[in-house]
Amino acid sequence: MIVADTYAGTQVAVFGMARSGLATARALIAGGATVLCWDDGERGRATAAAVGLPLVDLGTLDWSRLAALVLTPGVPLTHPTPHWTVLKAHGAGVPVIGDTELYFQAWTNLPPATRPKVIGITGTNGKSTTTALIAHLLRASGRRTAMGGNIGEAVMGLAPFSETDAYVLELSSYQIDLTPTLQPDVGILLNLTPDHLDRHGDMAGYAAVKERLVKGAALAAVGVDDPWCRDIALRRLHSGRTTIGMHVTADATRDVGQVTAGDLELIIIAGGQLLYAEPELALRDRDTSELAGLAGIATLKGSHNAQNAAAAFAACQAIGIDAADIAKHLRSYPGLAHRMELVGHQGGTLFVNDSKATNADAAAKALSSYVNIHWIAGGRPKEGGIEPLAPFFDRIAKAYLIGEATETFAATLAGRVPFERCSTMESAVMAAAADTHFGTDAVVLLSPACASFDQFADFEKRGDAFRALVQALPDWRAN
Repeated sequence: MIVADTYAGTQVAVFGMARSGLATARALIAGGATVLCWDDGERGRATAAAVGLPLVDLGTLDWSRLAALVLTPGVPLTHPTPHWTVLKAHGAGVPVIGDTELYFQAWTNLPPATRPKVIGITGTNGKSTTTALIAHLLRASGRRTAMGGNIGEAVMGLAPFSETDAYVLELSSYQIDLTPTLQPDVGILLNLTPDHLDRHGDMAGYAAVKERLVKGAALAAVGVDDPWCRDIALRRLHSGRTTIGMHVTADATRDVGQVTAGDLELIIIAGGQLLYAEPELALRDRDTSELAGLAGIATLKGSHNAQNAAAAFAACQAIGIDAADIAKHLRSYPGLAHRMELVGHQGGTLFVNDSKATNADAAAKALSSYVNIHWIAGGRPKEGGIEPLAPFFDRIAKAYLIGEATETFAATLAGRVPFERCSTMESAVMAAAADTHFGTDAVVLLSPACASFDQFADFEKRGDAFRALVQALPDWRAN
């Protein structure tokens, strides 16, 4: 646990008694604060009471007594409307922060020479894989590494500063929004596509929150293949701060000046290779140097994973890991559950768990990585549906539709992709296995392009169900 001693001797309200709220309350108490815990739900309050945390109804509290409100990331801060605790805090002039802000306050209070390195990762898609990959590379290189935030352990529940050389933190837009002093050693922004707009108002608001991670970083690595990230990268560069761009291209020799305005150092991703190019080399001589080859690394298949690897390479080099070690340890990356996870084979058929693909843009990454796909899709649909995936329809042999999105997806696929209405995950896996039984080079891909909440508590439970069903198939074998 990291001790939050910034508020020693004061009263702090903690709202939301899930994973991060519980860890926050314990960290504040350990740091000498008087903590007042609350949750709108009976289940959350019961969880807090069961572990001995003090419950106080914040609706009846004199808010002028508080030094801060620590808000769990999932609670609305501004949109669609501020949560009632936020309104009360603003009315009393009480700062509203998150657990990640407590982390950075405690980290900043350390003597600079003793601070562990901090790498923060965000983006619409790919941040969990990039976070896990960086942690793997650091551990394989002998660094004591803690990983958490929006993945795994809540930040305040991570190992103490004295026991850690580096922290690798996945940060959602919700967490960034609650962290005004966000200043990691390395900030990574992978990409931006529309997501969580109900929480941030519009795309401009969403992008502005994401930009804060790299704006405060000593070094930043930013994808430059969408207009929002490209503008963010150039704004940071023109402010005089060290910035590396990441660019995916089919041809590493082409002029990249139009992509980056010719100013950024680049890691170019082409043909399964990570290539480094300084701006003048990329523009004048079209010369590059190879950083690492990714061919044959099944857990880093696809150009999106190559971008994740490029970001990881930049981050690890920035904190002193040797380039040759990074290239070597990329090959031992085991992958991440629910992110193009290779579950196993039945005959010649590969089963892939990409349950984390909760929108079309994320599903596109998996669909672009395979052919002869038997696609399990559906759940609670998101705005835009699956029409943006039309360029990949020719890769799909058949679709198996589940959940609330069944009829919407069926209408989109009609006359373009064969499909079967399966309703449940079990029916979909059984149907796909029957259609591909002992087939050659077929892929059964769960990449739902939907939220999970119609049938599952979260995408992890959905992926776990898929994995269990696959592993129960006759003749199943692990990779």
